[in-house]
Amino acid sequence: MKRIVRTLLAVVVVSLAPAGCHSRVMELVDRPRSFANVAMQDVTFYSDSLKHNATYRVYLPANRNGSGKLPVVYLLHGGGGDFRDWSNRSDVGQYASRGLILVMPEGAFSYWVNSALVPADRYEDFLVRDLPADVERRFSAAGDREHRSVVGISMGGFAAVELALKRPDLFAFAGALSPAINAPAKRFSWTRWGQSMRLRKTFGDDGSEKRRAVAPFVLVKTADSAQTPYLYIGSGDNEPLRRPIERFVERLKERGFVYEYHTKPGGHGWDEWNAQVPGCFESLLSKIR
Repeated sequence: MKRIVRTLLAVVVVSLAPAGCHSRVMELVDRPRSFANVAMQDVTFYSDSLKHNATYRVYLPANRNGSGKLPVVYLLHGGGGDFRDWSNRSDVGQYASRGLILVMPEGAFSYWVNSALVPADRYEDFLVRDLPADVERRFSAAGDREHRSVVGISMGGFAAVELALKRPDLFAFAGALSPAINAPAKRFSWTRWGQSMRLRKTFGDDGSEKRRAVAPFVLVKTADSAQTPYLYIGSGDNEPLRRPIERFVERLKERGFVYEYHTKPGGHGWDEWNAQVPGCFESLLSKIR
């Protein structure tokens, strides 16, 4: 009997696993990496959009000279992750020593959009309204487009692209590493029932206008290439999402968007994402200063 129960639980876990988002056993120990001349802080504040407390982690220069505002990079985690991922699993914090404020918010499994079926889950409003307002009130953070960037992995990469196309007024640079670019286009599947129900809750019914409103393959058809932020897109050589990612890159090329696309060894995970980070941030730094 116990063996049957274990087997059923394994099936449920597999059915809940999201395509296009990294999965993992939940980390119980928080081990953020530290860097010379960089401070780290966790912040909890009340989000008007979510109607509950929200948490984010921030890396920032430990010692500053001058009173000017610093550029801000919003780092978005992937599905199954949380606000600790970037600090625990990458060396991205080192870039705070170069004068950046790095903000790592908690986005649950929201795809960083306002949920189609759960009115309380307004994660896009949280990301573009509440979070920047709190960051800019609490830290010496620049609030203008030319000094704001967004970089995301997987689910977060989807959001970086979606916001770049839909809200070009927000960021000067958008980085998407292994973006789950085709998530809104995924159809219901009984073999992936858990994933399908999650996507329905997030994006609405298959083929609905709510899905189309956030689908990068739809948005890229009408977005103004001259106004869209500079796009940095990365993929692994063995990336399960490589085909839709490269199909999307072709759309960018056809419509004259300014972008760069890079592949690195690896698949859909931190080995590949960490290999992409240096190139992504060097490109970012060249565009926001």
